[in-house]
Amino acid sequence: MARSISSFLTKVLFGRTKATTHVDAKPTQRFANIAKRSLEDLSSETLVFDFEGTLLRSSSLFPYFMLVAFEAGGFLRALVLLLTYPFACMLNQETMLDVMVFVCFVGIRRESFRLGRAVLPKFFLEDLGREACDGVMGFGQRRAVTRLPRVMVEEFLKEWLGVDTVVGRELAVFRGRFTGLMEKNQARQELIRLLGEGRLMDSRATCVGCFRKPWPFDYHHLLAHFKEVYMVSQAEKRNWQLLPREKYPKPLIFHDGKLAFRPTPLATLAMFMWLPLGLPLSILRIALGVLLPLSISRLVLAMTGLKTTVSRPQNPNFDRNPLTNNTKGTLYACNHRTLLDPIFVSFALDKRLTAAIYSLSPFNEAISPIQTVRLARDREQDTQLMQQALAHNDLVVHPEGTTCREPYLLRFSPLFARVSEDIVPVAVDVAVDMFYGSTARGPKCWDPVFHCMNPNPSYTLQILEKLPASCTCEGGGKSGVEVANHVQSQIAGALGFECTFLTRKDKYMVLAGNDGRVKTKN
Repeated sequence: MARSISSFLTKVLFGRTKATTHVDAKPTQRFANIAKRSLEDLSSETLVFDFEGTLLRSSSLFPYFMLVAFEAGGFLRALVLLLTYPFACMLNQETMLDVMVFVCFVGIRRESFRLGRAVLPKFFLEDLGREACDGVMGFGQRRAVTRLPRVMVEEFLKEWLGVDTVVGRELAVFRGRFTGLMEKNQARQELIRLLGEGRLMDSRATCVGCFRKPWPFDYHHLLAHFKEVYMVSQAEKRNWQLLPREKYPKPLIFHDGKLAFRPTPLATLAMFMWLPLGLPLSILRIALGVLLPLSISRLVLAMTGLKTTVSRPQNPNFDRNPLTNNTKGTLYACNHRTLLDPIFVSFALDKRLTAAIYSLSPFNEAISPIQTVRLARDREQDTQLMQQALAHNDLVVHPEGTTCREPYLLRFSPLFARVSEDIVPVAVDVAVDMFYGSTARGPKCWDPVFHCMNPNPSYTLQILEKLPASCTCEGGGKSGVEVANHVQSQIAGALGFECTFLTRKDKYMVLAGNDGRVKTKN
């Protein structure tokens, strides 16, 4: 009954009945007909398309707003959105959108909002329809229309899909903070103006429109500007395949945010039901790892659901305690997934190692069950610090300098190769089902808490063969860069990852807009 009343009010207030009359007068085609046209024909035309209705398989926008609410506002704002959503569903489409925008954005600082670049692209990519993406990317020029606030989608559309113009509503800002209010009818009026001025297409190109069915808003004034109009129905979307990772316009290497799952209403509800158990469990896991001996804590942690899988070289002469036979310790070079990597390497070797760290929070450093050496990002000083640590114990280093979540390895710094000749590569992989245990923008002291809050997190470690003398700087005459690249390729091969030349600075410039350096007090 409520839905029928809402539908009636929508027709009266927004003129849906009148719009439908005009739409029927314009011949439209199914979106599947685009695939029948040659790429040469499409490359000379301009496409104006509805982003949500044309590219995304899911018809629900709730997951994207939940990401904004959780990542920008925290658990409380996310809970408010979840409780508000059932009541918002009783409203018409536009009013429901306004309610979700207000809940998610009111009070958020404009200058610090980077979710459209750091968090949302991953989830947009995972919801793209393969058939839709192939059709849209075939056009020479692409112009997107969106119902979402432009700040949420503009950077994704321009950087990932090569869209030249994004038409969407702006969020009002007061004293540097979002008010949660969007300007009414701004997208429709701007699109009509740009089409009328001919600014959406090249002078030699013709304009093609592609929108979802039913129409997102009153498009009947726009139809005269399009040579052809294609319609995308929800029934057609159900037959689409998700765009596979290898077909992404560019590799997805960097992304931020705590949520490791798509936050649909049911999945978000499950998360909040888990929190009263998950938070105490996380504190218990951390306490057990800090207080118990390594030989016992690994077994006890496994009983709480934290799984660790270790593989060692098949070489029968492999020595897990090489310091007893040498004047200095062994350097373990491993890729970086979370702040807990050195601890799990210690679990794997059943001995307390020393970890070389850069920007670990004072709290995490204080409760660390293993010794740490804080590096200064100065080559000479860091070399001396690591050599001193190796004189007393085995040392774990992360040549990437920062964590990477995806199956890629960042460029390895050659510093570790010049410090020691006894180098053992360690390949590390992590699997989580609810929260990521790393962040680029927020306080890092919470990273271990989030990782241990997962119901069944797992670590997989592969201890590889020690580098032969011929592959080191002193014994083989190799440069530090050659040794670092060799270790990187060995770890990548063991994990099935891909090597890159990207660095820690590249990651932080993309995700946080800075070089990732932590300011310290003199």
